[in-house]
Amino acid sequence: MRRYASWLLLALLSPPLLAASPDGVVAVSHPAAAAAGARMLAAGGNAIDAAAAVQFALNVVEPQSSGIGGGGFMLIHLAKTGETFFVDSRERAPIAASPDMFSPGGQPMPFPLASTSGLAVGVPGTLRGIDTTLARWGTMTLADTLAPAIELAEHGFRVNRFLAADIANDGGRTLIHPETAAIFRPGGVALAEGDWLVQPDLARTFKRIAAQGPDAFYRGPLAEALVEAQRRTRSELGAAGAGRMALADLRGYQAAIRSPLYGRYRGWTLATMPPPSSGGITVLQMLGLLERFPVGDASHGYGFGSPKTLHVMIEAMRLGFADREMWSGDDDSVTVPQRALLHPGYVAMRAARIQPDRRMDTPLAGDLLPWDNKARGSQRMPRARQESPHTTHFSIIDRWGNVVSHTSTIEFTWGSGITVPGYGFLLNNELTDFNFVPASDPASGNPGANDVAPGKRPRSSMAPMLLLKDGRPVAAYGSPGGATIINSVFSVTLNLIDHGMSLQQAIDAPRLSVTHAAGKVDCEGGAPFMQPGFSIATQDALRTLGHPAPGEVGTNGCEEAIGSVQAVAIDLATGAQHGAADPRREGTVIRVSPTAAPGR
Repeated sequence: MRRYASWLLLALLSPPLLAASPDGVVAVSHPAAAAAGARMLAAGGNAIDAAAAVQFALNVVEPQSSGIGGGGFMLIHLAKTGETFFVDSRERAPIAASPDMFSPGGQPMPFPLASTSGLAVGVPGTLRGIDTTLARWGTMTLADTLAPAIELAEHGFRVNRFLAADIANDGGRTLIHPETAAIFRPGGVALAEGDWLVQPDLARTFKRIAAQGPDAFYRGPLAEALVEAQRRTRSELGAAGAGRMALADLRGYQAAIRSPLYGRYRGWTLATMPPPSSGGITVLQMLGLLERFPVGDASHGYGFGSPKTLHVMIEAMRLGFADREMWSGDDDSVTVPQRALLHPGYVAMRAARIQPDRRMDTPLAGDLLPWDNKARGSQRMPRARQESPHTTHFSIIDRWGNVVSHTSTIEFTWGSGITVPGYGFLLNNELTDFNFVPASDPASGNPGANDVAPGKRPRSSMAPMLLLKDGRPVAAYGSPGGATIINSVFSVTLNLIDHGMSLQQAIDAPRLSVTHAAGKVDCEGGAPFMQPGFSIATQDALRTLGHPAPGEVGTNGCEEAIGSVQAVAIDLATGAQHGAADPRREGTVIRVSPTAAPGR
């Protein structure tokens, strides 16, 4: 414990947001998890080793957002070979899943009931994904990387304001299931900021995995307990709400290695997550939609936060999300027309709908036939879907230049709310990311890209991003936030490329978000660090253009908190490594100067 405490002290004493070092940097949403990653780097480990330690530690200190009961996407760039790829540990639907399981009799289940029942639980992939990365590209053992998390769970940590707020405002999710209530509301009293949280069941689970490997999770008593736990249902749903996962689903889970989806924007290259995430392709499409506008040119009215800039950003979001709803899903199950969606001709056709002086009518998904003869567009209104603002993201670079940027989740805040009895970790409710009512319609051409199917991965919004110049990595970043992930990553990219901001400025700047073609505008401005803010005059100008901006005319409606971006960067001229963390959570950057034997 003393060894870990020294690294936690370093995290607390380090400059909280920005740091530069040639020897490795971690940027994480929680200081204790940042310290876990720094410990691996200082011991001679590489970015993959550090990422494993950070992920396990986040399971302890941000249990409401991610953990071994969930999944994620890990971007990895290997400096020695120049390779960039993703490890996809997204949860899968069990083999017994069916397209109508959330709409028995044709009527969709109420989201609050479905999402807190075992029916919502997907086959978890986080542990299999982490083990895969360590075995192939790491230098440390699974047990090594679990050590900091075991210490945190066994000896405890102080609850921060972020976790305390999520317990207090949990919508009942920590009350519904007794094992979860016992951890976070002991004796019926919600843990508050500053309380000490010890998780002995989780510590024992991590020790079991450290000793026996990932099969301790995917087979045997733990797997049996997990399957039994997800059979829980809400009384209002009856047997229809029981989970469908079987032991065979756990035994058969494997992480996937995927090539990035690449895009270009104003001379820069971006590498991001392909389907089953909609995040990467939607960000790239929205960037393409804006390329004809002089974003960043204040002399033409397109400076940061100006009405013109925000207007075209909003319109790009509306078009991107209309296509996302129709076409994005698990490409392993339903072909996603990726090339067509990013084809310059298609993007130009969609961009032509953006008029500088007015809001467009609610856009429908585009017709891809000229660019993909199998994709016939359906003129159906995209449906708004409920997605949590939680999840977590971290970014790491080691002294050799290897980069990891990882977004992981258990979906909604607290996931399903189900804690596996005796094992201390929460189960995801990831299957609620599927369509509740099947959308497949051969007559109209709707492919049902995100309908439930056996073994299928639900559509995600997660979008770890690598920014490159002349083939060399410059920055890696990502964000939590449900569907707003797309808009946070989009905004930071614009801030870096068009507005010439530093990494920290790009993260601190206020964001806006539209996650539905017909939806209202959400925007930030409630914290002093969010500069320059969106003025009331700018908000009124957006209303004049027809946007349903928040608040009344003449008032400040920008009070949201959107995302939590953690980033690392490399100065191509000097080789200096930098990190920047988001003050929207307890973002922490730690500089590392390893002295141990070299890793890779």
